[in-house]
Amino acid sequence: MTHKLLLTLALATICMASAAQGPRRGFQREAFQTETPMVHDPVMAKEGDTYYIYATGMGIQQMTSKDRKTWTVLPQPVMTVIPGWTTDSVPGFRNHVWAPDVIQWHGRWWLAYSCSTFGRNGSAIGLLSSRSLAANMWNDDGCIVTSHDWTRGADGQMTGDNWNAIDPNFVIDDNDTPWLVWGSFWDGIQLARLDSTMHIAKGVNPRTIARRYDPNYKPSEPNPTSKYAGTNAIEAPFIFKHGGYYYLFVSWDYCCRGAKSNYRVAVGRSKSVEGPYLDPTGKDMANGGGKLFLEGDKKEWEAAGHCAAYNFDGEDIFICHGYSATQNGNAMLIQRPISWTADGWPELKQ
Repeated sequence: MTHKLLLTLALATICMASAAQGPRRGFQREAFQTETPMVHDPVMAKEGDTYYIYATGMGIQQMTSKDRKTWTVLPQPVMTVIPGWTTDSVPGFRNHVWAPDVIQWHGRWWLAYSCSTFGRNGSAIGLLSSRSLAANMWNDDGCIVTSHDWTRGADGQMTGDNWNAIDPNFVIDDNDTPWLVWGSFWDGIQLARLDSTMHIAKGVNPRTIARRYDPNYKPSEPNPTSKYAGTNAIEAPFIFKHGGYYYLFVSWDYCCRGAKSNYRVAVGRSKSVEGPYLDPTGKDMANGGGKLFLEGDKKEWEAAGHCAAYNFDGEDIFICHGYSATQNGNAMLIQRPISWTADGWPELKQ
């Protein structure tokens, strides 16, 4: 069901509500500027001469910049009203919205976001659309995909999904067809073709394109972040087209533990958006393949992950969040230019 709900209210209304009810958790009162923004799960877009970052936060954190150096962190979130369908679909979800992605396609901006609770795979990916990022006026276009926790029915049979509907990323293939890649843990990274409304195309089922480990390998160590989640520690996919290949970036291991995080980024590539995505040895990422791309150096960053890649003004850039080794493990923005090896693999410039 598609709801046409205007999500962004006047800032004056927000301020009045804050005065009447006290400050809401996670909403700041004024914009401020910084060259070292704290951010989790960032994605970026450019409209006109302005860059935008969207990230995990109460209602989706947003910030703007003219030069990608000094960022203005905005007081209002993208979503000041959380659609009712989200809490119906995901019990326990409130307004801490995870891991958005944003893309411009066919004259509109499309923003996907994650509704979940930590460590569980009863989740949903929602969709917003807008004509302009600058206006910050978004329509609620409902739900793209949901996943369900495993539960035992009255007949004693277990039902549920073996994947998690979080961490969405849009990709447009060479035929101008939109796809969505998403997921984490359980059976790994999922891919599905979308229709012209940016929802899962009729009759299409998601399929796994990347796992942390070969399906026959069972790690002996439990998941340190959740007793509910498995140990197939892969999430946060992002597909970037360069030359004749689609490059699939993923995050391995564990985020969200501050200085104890061991998040890192791996990559594989394919001639087709549908895969298979192979590493330089030819191993399929669906069977645990992947080339290590970035990890913490234990000097500046304890760990780094949940990345995105773009071409802005003729330059390929890589962004992610890193857990700072000098600031108590706080998640901070990392931006680095990408260079390409002679055989077509991405590297980070120093």
